[in-house]
Amino acid sequence: MSSVAKVIEIIASSEKSFEDAVANGVAKASESIKDITSAWVQDQSVKVKDGKVTKYRVVLKVTFVVK
Repeated sequence: MSSVAKVIEIIASSEKSFEDAVANGVAKASESIKDITSAWVQDQSVKVKDGKVTKYRVVLKVTFVVK
């Protein structure tokens, strides 16, 4: 049996860490997208204020099965 997958791009953020930003993005995407099979971190960046990191951002490629 064959399957078809779709890839979407999302941007997620966290004030704690890159790992938390990834977890937030996948959790939020899974609220409306079913059958997520993977997420690839395409890019990472931070917001800085007064010399301190204030927010971690990730660009994710989320893959899910199309039924």
